[in-house]
Amino acid sequence: MTENLSDTTPGSEVRALLRTLDGQRRHVLDILDGLDPKDLRRPLLPSGWHCLGLVQHLALDVERFWFRAVVAGDEEVIHSLTSGDDAWQVAPEVPAADVLDRYRREAELADAVITATAADAALAWWPHDLFGEPHLHTLRDVLLHVITRPRATPATSTRSES
Repeated sequence: MTENLSDTTPGSEVRALLRTLDGQRRHVLDILDGLDPKDLRRPLLPSGWHCLGLVQHLALDVERFWFRAVVAGDEEVIHSLTSGDDAWQVAPEVPAADVLDRYRREAELADAVITATAADAALAWWPHDLFGEPHLHTLRDVLLHVITRPRATPATSTRSES
């Protein structure tokens, strides 16, 4: 973590944005609740895209990437980032429950960053190799980006080695 974390409780703006994000997270999990692990892996598109791949993408390329890497500057996370569409690929031996649990854990870790960071706090790290010059500058910008961007598009996961 870096110096952009505050010792205060989150302001009303951050709490409101976090409630919206949490609603989106619950929506994803509620839609998948009760599906058989086989159904979670059933390809829905010719590319082989499946629901479990989406959840893993949300865990790694959204929750972990934007909040733990970009907002908090967590060096361990930054160095562990992979390139390409790796997050969309769930190995057959990985239980579906493990992917869903990882998403929940990454959301909790992201929440810890969000609630400890002021809305206007500068970002701790920016992936210049992926996005060029920063177009997001604060926690507020990242929250709005994550809340408003399409969450089910495989093209959103492409990333270079960090």
